[in-house]
Amino acid sequence: MTLLDLTIVVIPVLLLLATAVYIRKYVRDVVDYLVAGRVARRYVMAVGSMETALGVYTLLAMMEMKYQTGFALLFWDNVTVAVLLVMALTGYGIYRYRETRVLSFGQFLELRYNRSLRIIAGIIRTMAEMLANSIAPAVTAKFFIYFLGLPAQFMLCGISVPTFYPVVAISLLMAVIVLWFGGRIGLLVTDTLQGLLCYPIFVIIVIFIILNYSWSNEIIPVMNDRVAGESFLNPFDISKLRDFNFFTFVVIIIGLIVNRTSWLGNDTSASGLTPHEQKMSGLLSAWRGGFSTLMCVLLVIMVMTVLTHKNFADQARSIRTELSHKIVNELIADTQLRENLKYKLDTIPEQCHTIGQDAPLSRSRNLDTPYLETTSSVLGDSGEGNYIFQKFRTLYYQMMMPMTLKHILPVGIFGLVCLLMIFLMLSTDSSRIFNSSATIIQDIVMPLRKKQPSPEEHLLILKLGSTTVAFIFILCSIFFVQLDYIMMFVTIMTSIWLGGAGPIMIFGLYSRFGNTVGAFCALIFGSGFAIGCAILQRTWAQFVYPALFRWELTELLDAGLKTISSPFDPYIVWQIDPVKFPINSYEIYFLSMALGVIAYVAGSLLTYRGAFNLELLLHRGKYRIEGMEQVKEKMTLRLIIRKLVGITPEYTMGDKVIAWSVFLYTFIYCIVFCFFCVLIWNLISPWPEEYWNHYFFLTSLLISGVIGVISTVWFMIGGIIDTKKLFHDLEVRTEDPTDDGHVSRSLSVTSCPREPHKPRR
Repeated sequence: MTLLDLTIVVIPVLLLLATAVYIRKYVRDVVDYLVAGRVARRYVMAVGSMETALGVYTLLAMMEMKYQTGFALLFWDNVTVAVLLVMALTGYGIYRYRETRVLSFGQFLELRYNRSLRIIAGIIRTMAEMLANSIAPAVTAKFFIYFLGLPAQFMLCGISVPTFYPVVAISLLMAVIVLWFGGRIGLLVTDTLQGLLCYPIFVIIVIFIILNYSWSNEIIPVMNDRVAGESFLNPFDISKLRDFNFFTFVVIIIGLIVNRTSWLGNDTSASGLTPHEQKMSGLLSAWRGGFSTLMCVLLVIMVMTVLTHKNFADQARSIRTELSHKIVNELIADTQLRENLKYKLDTIPEQCHTIGQDAPLSRSRNLDTPYLETTSSVLGDSGEGNYIFQKFRTLYYQMMMPMTLKHILPVGIFGLVCLLMIFLMLSTDSSRIFNSSATIIQDIVMPLRKKQPSPEEHLLILKLGSTTVAFIFILCSIFFVQLDYIMMFVTIMTSIWLGGAGPIMIFGLYSRFGNTVGAFCALIFGSGFAIGCAILQRTWAQFVYPALFRWELTELLDAGLKTISSPFDPYIVWQIDPVKFPINSYEIYFLSMALGVIAYVAGSLLTYRGAFNLELLLHRGKYRIEGMEQVKEKMTLRLIIRKLVGITPEYTMGDKVIAWSVFLYTFIYCIVFCFFCVLIWNLISPWPEEYWNHYFFLTSLLISGVIGVISTVWFMIGGIIDTKKLFHDLEVRTEDPTDDGHVSRSLSVTSCPREPHKPRR
């Protein structure tokens, strides 16, 4: 790294950490620390949430996914846009959750069900959350090691120490600094500041890629060079894709609906000044991405182009060889085996793949195949050999992006990308640590205490909880092994909670029949199924498959799995493989959600004893409190249209403009024009490849760029204004020492009586 790059990185990071320390003066009680005093406004939440959502490991996850599937699935993502639009405009889940005025999801569970469920669900959610998020520091640390070209080990007092350890520790130490001094306020302010600084970096990176890589002569030929059934651009020619395919998209849609509220409670979902402000923050998410989405897409396209197009064949060979060597040095302890494998990897010649003359590439035969096959053959097909190969393949696809960026970025741009990645790392790690620690303290530790601590003691416990979780993340990063794509790993780990959480949260907010028995049934069957499958996935190559092979059960099991999955072929294909568990993570996620919903409904109906009092829980009707009154309106055609757009009497003229702009953009442009019109056209007369080239250039590059320019200016101004208002509102906020997330007996479920059962007429 040059002096210019180092300057670009160090100065903003130091300013950010100094800001985090300064914020400590605004944290006076538990409400400030957990939910920013409930005075946050829409833009500070929207900009901050963008930084939290976009992390280094999410960018690498996108790289893994797009490298296998291209961008054909982006067309079907328009349905996701429609679902998110409906949920944002209606405030589905979010609005009602904010009406409860709880400080954590566990407090909601105790109010809606009981304290035992709060504690048990808190343990399951925290376990799933920490397992899923523990790979973020590990993946991020490896990104910087490969991106900066750091050695795998260094000498300290005569002892060889893996570079990975201090990199992980430093990254999590910065996250702890933000949390220790500011809590949720620190997260909101620093994430907003990072977002404001990142917007111009997004623009610079986008311009650099557009100027250096030709869309028509390099990018599009690479995207079009795929065998039938595995198109990277045509969404109607993807039947042979595996892992990330059309069924994956269906599961994601179902998960968005069922688990809309499952992660609420320890993010900004309870920080809004009012439920309406919270809703508007979610509505603005349709615009907040701006250049960030475009930048991510172009970064992935650039890496794919460099590694595939013949114009960069020499660079591609250097990247793949150096990448393979670095992974081999990390994974293989046996010196002879390691050097033998590196020698054979060096003998792989430069692959000058000529698009249009050579055979199209596929999942099974591509420019990475020689490196993977060479590694697999040298390691052998034993249980241990398959296990090491799994780790090699995982790191190979994960570290493809940082290794490529290291080779191609010029001075200045290299520093900006490094700064951007540090920002993304800090926002992601700090928010994940905060979420897990807040759940542990608020929903497990505090309910078990007989005596409630003072506000000062409570704050100290929360800070110590964040430090403890950060230390656990370090241990998980060091000892936990990830053997699958990032998105697959995160999906199976979060399924441990999401398998049963969806019905517990959604039916808890919207149903009167749901009860504690149903909630426990959802956890037992939905989450229990996911836990069992996660264990099988982890031990498959090393232990389970070798045992099945010894017992001569592989053929029988293979035949059974193929029979079960055959009706859904080619989108679901279950077959025995010595390296990978036959059922992928999205399929496990779907089955766990289905079992969770069925178990909740069955358990609740079988033990039904009366309707739950939702009005008290949501502070409605005679239980309403000041500032949360609902206005009833006479039903008219105009009112129906407003309801479709999500407009309520709380909306100002500016709110209505935002709501209509989001509705028109997502509904008219994304759903009607980009999806339904194109869908109908292709059903009548399928498009040639050239049409899809133009389609993605228009939708993913041109229009996204225009929106990026507008949203960059818009959200920078809004973010600055709302940050100033946040500091002012925190200064004048009235403290309430009793508002600490504790549910007293007078406010527990006993005060939410079930209404007597009334037979329908």
